[in-house]
Amino acid sequence: MRKNTGKEILSWIFTILLAFVIALFIRTYIFELVDVPTGSMMDTIHINDKFIVNKFIYRFEPVKRGDIVVFRFPDNPKINFVKRVIGIGGDVIEIKDGKLIRNGKVVNEPYVKEPMKGNFGPYVVPPGHYFMLGDNRNESMDSRFWQHKYVSKDQILGKVVFRIWPPSRIGCMEGK
Repeated sequence: MRKNTGKEILSWIFTILLAFVIALFIRTYIFELVDVPTGSMMDTIHINDKFIVNKFIYRFEPVKRGDIVVFRFPDNPKINFVKRVIGIGGDVIEIKDGKLIRNGKVVNEPYVKEPMKGNFGPYVVPPGHYFMLGDNRNESMDSRFWQHKYVSKDQILGKVVFRIWPPSRIGCMEGK
């Protein structure tokens, strides 16, 4: 009877450890749950919204303009930020009279909360780097204000793909 109990306990320990290792692998390399503590992405993302971040997508496709991404803040890599990719390597970004100008053309941004105040740039995005802005431009600490203005590809942790909280706003983030 004691041998069966010992085997049963070992079996449970093995199962729990295996589940822990699988969960750790998934969280590290595939998906992660993220919440947004600030209003820098309003009205697209609200304070305390919770999202699933796809951590492996950029192994198969490039980072694109318009993607909402989670990345390590270039001025303090211990902090993660959520922002929209506005410029990719080689782009020239300028903000004039409340409008975003990329490579000499005004960009239509229906997701922006309100027109931007101030003029910024031009910024020339280096190869392998990205220029980030929050959708709530007048309340966003983003590339315009950082000491290190650009996010390198290796600082990007993943793409925000699906809102899971609050229930009234659950849904895919593509095209937002």
